[in-house]
Amino acid sequence: MMFCPKCGTLMFPKREKEETFMMCNSCKYIQKNTDIKIVDKSSRKSADIEIVEHDHNVNPIVNAKCKKCGNNKAHTWEIQTRSADEPATKFFRCEKCQFTWRDQS
Repeated sequence: MMFCPKCGTLMFPKREKEETFMMCNSCKYIQKNTDIKIVDKSSRKSADIEIVEHDHNVNPIVNAKCKKCGNNKAHTWEIQTRSADEPATKFFRCEKCQFTWRDQS
């Protein structure tokens, strides 16, 4: 990854004729003499995709009562679902029935 020395924006590889160089899309700064390799998308081979039947949950287990089956153990995690100045949303997933709910406190 290269950043433009003039404006600090991310630079992208460009190819014109037989020449390859890095160019800033904002200020159009060009940096030549870089070791760039551009892969032609048509020459890529498809990769095998592994299908996972059961995903292993690595989230911590806490005491939380499931609203669906009444089990007292659940995996927990937090995600920032609103703006940064608001607290993260805490989620729970029942270890037994896999029911997922949000913390309402």
